[in-house]
Amino acid sequence: MITDPRRRGAQTFAHDLHEALRARGVGSEIVALAPTPGAGGSVGPDAPGAAAAGPDSARLPVPTLGSGRLDRRTLAVLRDRARQTHVVVAHGSSTLPACATSLVFARTPFIYVNIGDPRHWAASPARRLRVGVMLRRAAAVASVSPIGRDLLVARYGLPAAAVRAIPNGRRPEAYPRVDDKSRTRAREELGIAEDAVVLAVVGALSPEKRVDIAIEGFARYAETADRAASSASDATGRHPQLPDSERLLLIAGDGTERARLQRTAAERAPGRVRFLGTVDDAARVYRAADALLLTSDSEGVPGVLVEAGLSGIPAVATDVGFVRDVVLDGRTGALAAPGDPGAVAEAIGRVLADRGTMGAAAHRYCLDAFAMDSVVDAWQDLLRAVAGPAGVVDKA
Repeated sequence: MITDPRRRGAQTFAHDLHEALRARGVGSEIVALAPTPGAGGSVGPDAPGAAAAGPDSARLPVPTLGSGRLDRRTLAVLRDRARQTHVVVAHGSSTLPACATSLVFARTPFIYVNIGDPRHWAASPARRLRVGVMLRRAAAVASVSPIGRDLLVARYGLPAAAVRAIPNGRRPEAYPRVDDKSRTRAREELGIAEDAVVLAVVGALSPEKRVDIAIEGFARYAETADRAASSASDATGRHPQLPDSERLLLIAGDGTERARLQRTAAERAPGRVRFLGTVDDAARVYRAADALLLTSDSEGVPGVLVEAGLSGIPAVATDVGFVRDVVLDGRTGALAAPGDPGAVAEAIGRVLADRGTMGAAAHRYCLDAFAMDSVVDAWQDLLRAVAGPAGVVDKA
């Protein structure tokens, strides 16, 4: 179960896990609590994913249970559907109160998948108390990071045996490693010069993602690179300035911050920032890029870092949440302090100076640590522990 049909980190992983389990013969159904916030259209247990707002590429093809995530009817439908299963797997923050409320007297156990950093989303004592009560109603909790697992046990007093660390997996075949041919083709499709230096942001344009920091960090990097190129070309008598197209920032995604970010980009890096909106194929953006930028204030284990790594693209990321699980500073990319565009600009320079070696290391590391097959193995072990072997074979 996911919160809504948007193609975001938790939802995409849940859908991939659902498909992988079905491919192994495990009976799995996927539903969303409610449509995308602000969407209209019909809802209900058989309503199509088209109830969500936005283009088809922005949402997953899953049915919704009700019109609101925690509406009484939604919770009633959830309770009825849960009776037909052996276990409910709840992905995303709103699914925790939904399951803790509607399944409190049900015989069907639920597993909560914690993707975020507990230090960020349950900072106050009152909220920590409420979240702790709900977490203890789960038969098990899965964290996307070993650090997150330890935090959940320590902060909420959960039994250590009930909390497991299972990575945020991705299918390697969906993100093939970039080579010269695929990079050239991706850049041609996007209208980008083959020899341009390209950075990319992939994700929702929401406040916590701090894409403004990515834009400012890129602008500072570009200014520094321009000055260096100017000094070098002055010494050789060549043209003292590279054209703007030689350094480019792609921003793939949409959200409430887009208009403000476009104004910032026009002011700080005119002609050098391209907003792509929601894209059908994020893998093409990775193939076109030399490095990925992620400058959030809070994260769990971002799927975009795993996707870029599988593609052989190094990353510059803020050192928040469990980002260190993917970005090994100086090996698969570079870390920067959150909220510091100067540190981001410096990290961009470090990564671009060694992007080939870092990209190869990122590919090897993500293939070993985050490939979907090993993640599904871990999930089947957990499902057997909660539902029993017969339940996992027949239905999950």
